[in-house]
Amino acid sequence: MAEEKSTIQSMREWVVDHKLRAVGTLWLTGVASSIAYNWSRPGMKTSVKIIHARLHAQALTLAALAGSALVEYYDHQSGSGSRVHQYAKQFITPESNQQKE
Repeated sequence: MAEEKSTIQSMREWVVDHKLRAVGTLWLTGVASSIAYNWSRPGMKTSVKIIHARLHAQALTLAALAGSALVEYYDHQSGSGSRVHQYAKQFITPESNQQKE
């Protein structure tokens, strides 16, 4: 009988397969939550609220990209390898590297 994957393991696999989508979703969530937080503070101009929201989301995105790089490094070290090699093998064949005579 096959073992069921834990929720954490299935989430990790989704993030590994969809790194850019995960970072984009995190960025959008960060912007929305930061705007909601800043709008609850009455003493700030609208332009300052938007700038703060962008800065918070940018910091969150950099953290997500660093985390994504760590996941990729861990996968490479653990032997599962990078998906880049799979895609390279799919599109770059030995015949395409040889020049036609």
